[in-house]
Amino acid sequence: MRFSTLFTALAVVATGVTATDSSSSSTSVIGLTAANDYGAPIPPWETGSSPGWYYGQGTPPSGLESLADTLICELLELLFPLCLQCPKPPPKPPSTPEYTLTFYNQTCATQDASYMTYGLVDTVADCETMCDTVPGCTFVNTYHDVNGKGGSTQLTCSLFSTCLTAASNDNCGGQTQPNGSVDFIINSDGYCKKTPTA
Repeated sequence: MRFSTLFTALAVVATGVTATDSSSSSTSVIGLTAANDYGAPIPPWETGSSPGWYYGQGTPPSGLESLADTLICELLELLFPLCLQCPKPPPKPPSTPEYTLTFYNQTCATQDASYMTYGLVDTVADCETMCDTVPGCTFVNTYHDVNGKGGSTQLTCSLFSTCLTAASNDNCGGQTQPNGSVDFIINSDGYCKKTPTA
């Protein structure tokens, strides 16, 4: 994965055109722009959606780049400054929490026109860190989208530009997956950020 991404990036820099790898469905780092919803142009509540990125300490899911991978982070910073950047190590925690819980343990996820992007993370804190990286991010919705992935512990992390409440939770799953199973949502939590990311 790392070499495929590096090759794609170098081909873009050398030729000025997008290189594609037909043998892989991986998200190219050059597709991680605001215009492309940071690699996730189809929101998670629509059929055919897929996460645009992964941020966590585990092995990234097939087809996703890890925004915690040193090589990927250096590549983004040096060659693609307009793309989604890897989170920097957080500063000392503030004396008051930056995020306020607006709903907890729901069985539906947020669906709203202020959608920005979504990816996969290991923890709620990882999702908040991603929000801190995306300009305009004000709200995070984390949840388990149970869709036949064999009980993955990863959370879906959806980012929005508007603070929302449980009233926006109308994505309750029900999408048929490629393997014929039907997904459902559990452990959906919402957190509103006090100050939008600049």
